[in-house]
Amino acid sequence: MIPYTVNIKLAARTLTGTLNLQNKTAVDWGWQGLIAQGCHSSILIIDPKTSQTIQVLERHKANVVKIIVWDVVSGTVHCEIQEHSKPIQDMEWLWNQDASHDLLLAIHPPNYIVLWNGDTGTKLWKKSYAENILSFSFDPFDPSNMALLTSEGIVFITDFSHSKPPGSAGKKVYIASPHASPAHTKPAPATAPVPTGAKKALNKVKVLITNEKPTAEAVTLNDCLQLSYLPSKRNHMLLLYPREILILDLELSQTVGVVAIERSGVPFIQVIPCAQRDALYCLHENGCITLRVYPEQNVYELMYDLRSQCDAIRVTKTVRPYRMVICPVNENSAALMVSDGRAMLWELKAHASKAVGNPSSGLSPLYTPLSFCGSPLGPNQKRIQDLSLNSMIGQTLMAGEAPPPSSNQQDIQLKFLLTGLLSGLPLPPFALRMCPPLTTKNINHYQPLLAVGTSNGSVLVFNLTSGLLHKDLSVHSCEVRGIEWVSLTSFLSFATSAPNNMGLVRNELQHVNLPTGRCFAFRGERGNDEPPIEMIKVSHLKQYLVVVFRDKPLELWDTRTGTLLREMAKNFPTVTALEWSPSHNLKSLKKKQMAAREAIARQTVSDAEQTSVESSVISLLQDAESKSETSQAISAREHFVFTDTDGQVYHITVEGNTVKDGARIPPDGSMGSIACIAWKGDTLVLGDVDGNLNFWDLKARLSRGIPTHRGWVKKIRFAPGKGNQKLLVMYTDGAEVWDTKEVQMVSSMRIGRNVNYRILDIDWCTSDKVVLASDDGCVRVLEMAMKSASYRMDEQDLTDPVWCPYLLVPRAALTLKAFLLLQPWSGTFTMDITQVDYNEKDEIKGLIQEQLNSLSNDMKSVLQDPELSLLQRCLLVSRLFGDESDLHFWTVASHYLQSFAQARQLGVSTAEGQAKSEGAQMSPPNHLDICHDVLCESSYFQKFQLDRVHLQEVKRSSYDHTKKCADQLLLLGQTDRAVQLLLETSADNTSYYCDSLKACLVTTITSSGPSQSTIKLVATNMIANGKLAEGVQLLCLIDKAADACRYLQTYGEWNRAAWLAKVRLNPAESSDVLKRWAEHLCSPQVNQKSKAIMVLLSLGCFYKVGEMLQSMRHFDRAALFIEACLKYGYARMLRSLGLREGAALWASRAGSAGEQLMEELFQGEGSVPEAIPGEEGVELSRVSTE
Repeated sequence: MIPYTVNIKLAARTLTGTLNLQNKTAVDWGWQGLIAQGCHSSILIIDPKTSQTIQVLERHKANVVKIIVWDVVSGTVHCEIQEHSKPIQDMEWLWNQDASHDLLLAIHPPNYIVLWNGDTGTKLWKKSYAENILSFSFDPFDPSNMALLTSEGIVFITDFSHSKPPGSAGKKVYIASPHASPAHTKPAPATAPVPTGAKKALNKVKVLITNEKPTAEAVTLNDCLQLSYLPSKRNHMLLLYPREILILDLELSQTVGVVAIERSGVPFIQVIPCAQRDALYCLHENGCITLRVYPEQNVYELMYDLRSQCDAIRVTKTVRPYRMVICPVNENSAALMVSDGRAMLWELKAHASKAVGNPSSGLSPLYTPLSFCGSPLGPNQKRIQDLSLNSMIGQTLMAGEAPPPSSNQQDIQLKFLLTGLLSGLPLPPFALRMCPPLTTKNINHYQPLLAVGTSNGSVLVFNLTSGLLHKDLSVHSCEVRGIEWVSLTSFLSFATSAPNNMGLVRNELQHVNLPTGRCFAFRGERGNDEPPIEMIKVSHLKQYLVVVFRDKPLELWDTRTGTLLREMAKNFPTVTALEWSPSHNLKSLKKKQMAAREAIARQTVSDAEQTSVESSVISLLQDAESKSETSQAISAREHFVFTDTDGQVYHITVEGNTVKDGARIPPDGSMGSIACIAWKGDTLVLGDVDGNLNFWDLKARLSRGIPTHRGWVKKIRFAPGKGNQKLLVMYTDGAEVWDTKEVQMVSSMRIGRNVNYRILDIDWCTSDKVVLASDDGCVRVLEMAMKSASYRMDEQDLTDPVWCPYLLVPRAALTLKAFLLLQPWSGTFTMDITQVDYNEKDEIKGLIQEQLNSLSNDMKSVLQDPELSLLQRCLLVSRLFGDESDLHFWTVASHYLQSFAQARQLGVSTAEGQAKSEGAQMSPPNHLDICHDVLCESSYFQKFQLDRVHLQEVKRSSYDHTKKCADQLLLLGQTDRAVQLLLETSADNTSYYCDSLKACLVTTITSSGPSQSTIKLVATNMIANGKLAEGVQLLCLIDKAADACRYLQTYGEWNRAAWLAKVRLNPAESSDVLKRWAEHLCSPQVNQKSKAIMVLLSLGCFYKVGEMLQSMRHFDRAALFIEACLKYGYARMLRSLGLREGAALWASRAGSAGEQLMEELFQGEGSVPEAIPGEEGVELSRVSTE
């Protein structure tokens, strides 16, 4: 027997369908640029740029109750984590510390938070709380702060740490429902104008956060859908209700802004705040995504203007929007997950409009930025306008500012564009049929197509090489019951309508041509009011078709001409199972004809003597088969067998338009009612309703019955491929693969044992892979062992190439990054890795080149643009790689390198963080965004804090709020305004006397020596006795803010000290305070060196930054940073990757210190080449090149 081979390389995969309600929040868009989405118990990995599913992970038994950490590229499980049997409420990676990048925080119901090591699966600590926890949110500005949304209110934790569980139970606040707050019920004075929608909403929520539990009728958090910190500005939080979004200022615990929906508007279901601009992506119940942007010019109202919205979807009972995710790298594209399994990919596009400002819309204009990737735009420089949110919307002007007249800033409009759509399978049940198998004759044009008939009457055709939908054909008006292919490009499918009161139905049998999509009714006018079709079977040579009905004799059709050959007589037996005989090679028919006739002559004598039922059956079948082989005409003779309700086997021969009734074989007593038949070669298998399989070997005249004890045998199918005798069997509770040659089971799957879904239909898709449709709405292509369907991503045959450097081995990914960042060895920038002296296997070079080729043309032209500076390139590549820490680092580094370079020409001597340079710092053309908080320039930071206090002042609604505002104004040095607020205290307030005295003190403070020393003494005593805030305030009154910062730092209030230094101190003093903070951040118990580096960058301590990067082993970043400062220092890193030309160039520039490296580079290759001419020969001073 010729050994069978795998006939086409198909990856195991899962085609997914509609989502389960528990999958609603299971979606995430990672920094790597891929989307992960839960579908029942599987996880899909989607590439949003090309709209392809590139991986499906399957391991979860139920709809996800444990945590599994996956290696997505290989499709293997890294570790499994399980605490209880209840579903996990929420989880998040701890990204904000340098200790480990594998820490995972999870909420285990009802009230535990557990920190896990996601690499090993070990539990680090566990902490329980008093109420049920629904979700949590980390403060993006301070990793020790987090908020838990509980069933009763919010719990604020301020001592979160990865090393130990939080010590305290947190500060609990209750949230009065917006509609039950006192401000809402209070009658408005008659003279006041009636407030409009948004104003009314703001009045409602004046009093919102309370420390007392609200009364029973004031329904609490039940309708709060979500809580999130704002990543665009510190100490702000967002609460989402169905009809409004509230923005809270956490320092005052009060609402400072509201986005309300008018009465006729569509309610919210989710909101995602952006970091790059103060903007909100909102998802509404009709599937519409809106973008609202805060213009920053309004000091008295935190209003978010609606700037863009996408089209809504058609919402029905089964189709509703579930979740939205936005790209964390660029924040300019969103993906919407719909319950029917669709993923809609929307991109935000900016269109410049010539008219500046549109006064009729009432919105202040948005301008394009003047810079690209952090640097001012050159006159002829290429740019990508829609690269990211902050490259589309420029920094909004300060209140009262006008755009500089010389600037060519354009007013822009934003629009959503649908750039991708992934659709899932509809609701089950499904009918599957794989197209005819690959043969040597069709190998040139073969496509592995799977036809899936669905419950809504459409037939979906999938290409299993890519897993993508090839055609979606609307063929029938009711559920598709079966499909049979009649060629590689056409199939027959049938559907039956619901029966009428006489039990009759409308039968639809359609012939579909795939290339043209043409459908026609194969049976013409027939089909109305007749018994339902049970099955259709096409012969092996695709010449004939049998149509079997429930209570009506079968019909025999010619598929080539579409004519009815025979409608059987009324007394024709009822068919329970039917199968065509496999045809034989037409060439060998004549040779076999003579031998077969002799054999028949010899057997007629011995037949009468035999008692065995099986052997007579077998000889009769052989007889029939050999007769069919005499075919010489164009119409080959074919024949089929079928069984009736008694188990009798009938045999019928069809040749041209003649139909002959053959012999009948009496039933086998050991079998029940036959449910299905399969025939291949010399093996015929019967399956019955009691779970028995009967294997007939026609050649050896043997029959063997096997009871499987699995109940009704629903379907049996032989695998394709010559000599491949594997058989796939479907039961009500699962499936098995049998080897009919050995008559033994190869593999099995059973519901409840190793899967949690029921199998609806089966087929083979290649000689060693099966395809199963299941009731969880998925179609799975599995290996013969029928285990999980995950696969290696790099083995996938994708239609469109995917840009994802994380698919490469780490060494290759680093090379790709280095190649995109610097190519100093040539004058022009190339995108062809083969043009470089790079010692690596061709296979890896090929993979790197594939990644380079998959970049968009826009991106390639910008990368090859000679005007693109190194800093811009670093920022662009960190975006391309989705490298979060790189992106933050280069944004800050690029800004301050340019701003200090403007102040004075950069040199190594001054880069060592001398306070002079901070003093000499000129204001750059644009400031750092406020999302960088204390890293911003002092002038901009002060302005922002003053605006914030003005807003707090406008919104204050209680004595507590007023007091906090006054305190804040005193720290900011706004004494006059603070005095006004202090004098507002009413006489019946207990603090009336204190506040009045404080107002007098503030107004009468003089700079005389004695009063200063007295106040300083009082302040230090206060601090020593635990009144830190009050002491600091007094010190600020006498301009001793530097001392105040030192006290704050001594008492561990590092963030507060940094804030005060930024708003009150001169550059030299501020620099000292921040340097101390940086040292504290580097200490082992804090271990936030990355944050320390950012602080040092903002101070201009560039030399120290280089040293720290090297000590943290960030050699590539260190080398690039030093190169950005001094234009060298990249040599050894390039050499370590094998990029020798580049290494040689940088070494040649490094003067004497580079000679040693040159010798190392060209050891064993004769002489050291002469120095490559560089841009300038720089002496390598104290900076390390490692």
